[in-house]
Amino acid sequence: MAQQYDVIVLGLGAMGSATAAHLARAGHTVLGIEQFSPLHSNGSTHGKGRIIREAYFEDPAYVPLVQRAYTLWRELESETNQQLLRVTGGLNIGMPESEFVSGSKRSGDLHGLPYDYLSAAEAQQRFPGLRLPEEMVAVFEPNAGVLLPEGCLDAYYQVARRHGAELRFGERVLGWDAAVDAVRVTTPVGEYQADRLVITAGPWTAQVLADLGLPLEVWRIVNVHFEPRDPAAFAIEHFPVYLMQVPEGDYYGFPAVPGEGVKIGRHDIGEVCTPDAIRREVDQAEIDMLHNVLARYLPGAEGEVLWTLTCMYTNTPDRHFIIERHPGDERVVYGCGFSGHGFKFASAVGEVLAELAVEGRTRHEIGFLSSARFGVS
Repeated sequence: MAQQYDVIVLGLGAMGSATAAHLARAGHTVLGIEQFSPLHSNGSTHGKGRIIREAYFEDPAYVPLVQRAYTLWRELESETNQQLLRVTGGLNIGMPESEFVSGSKRSGDLHGLPYDYLSAAEAQQRFPGLRLPEEMVAVFEPNAGVLLPEGCLDAYYQVARRHGAELRFGERVLGWDAAVDAVRVTTPVGEYQADRLVITAGPWTAQVLADLGLPLEVWRIVNVHFEPRDPAAFAIEHFPVYLMQVPEGDYYGFPAVPGEGVKIGRHDIGEVCTPDAIRREVDQAEIDMLHNVLARYLPGAEGEVLWTLTCMYTNTPDRHFIIERHPGDERVVYGCGFSGHGFKFASAVGEVLAELAVEGRTRHEIGFLSSARFGVS
């Protein structure tokens, strides 16, 4: 006989680990299944740092959700007695009419968030490591900062297990089906049954939910850590995280952390791939692209290469998330398509998915994230 659970969570990356913890903390019997080892680097939730920001340029509708995420990250820190979020402030850099600048300003104004609107000269005076063309501007938001992704996942694993969740790693899901009496998940080890199923499969979502035909595209993304030539100018104690929308493209970056240097990546393009056939090596042209952007806008940050890494974005056509109940069975809920900006929300998305799975509804406003906008309902 298959063992019975209240909820099975399929995929234990950022969203799945948070969901499992929220469910277990609420007293439900939970099984989490992950095809890789804990804290693996095969998906989208690794890499030393993730940006968290409040004045959300993508859409002001995200602001209440990210504010809830801040609260939940702080609660997780207290619960596990470890630092997961470090506030550094954040810059959104670009032309005044650019999405990064105008969008963050719009969210700030609509939600009454603190921010400073800076000319290029003012931004450079405050942060001497910058070199911006005089026609550019920056929105500085004081509440932005850095999340430690591996620490966040480990903390949620701890909480989930502390409250009785069973987490099974190195076990690939072969399939699932929703029978009349239970939702069943099959792996090489055997079959598991539950009253509810939460699917948080990251780049593998299109395979796991093939029946829905979700419009998801997986991108290979490259990050590079450089040892800064001028460490003092970019030290995390006084240099912020940043987003730049410049003629060379859209970029994100981090201040220098001892032993990790400065990290930079490009946000607006990626090599289309599949999660099982992603190209993991990083070529010199990719390194040079990121080096040259630093050399132009953050001169002194572009020193020796410390290391490179790849991860994946799972993009929707409009770059907004999908959080939804399966149209074929209300016992199944899923979250996907986080499009390269989802990690910061994981603490809140876990709460949303847990509520949807157990109660069929959530206290949070997520209508703008429905799959119905793509004709999937």
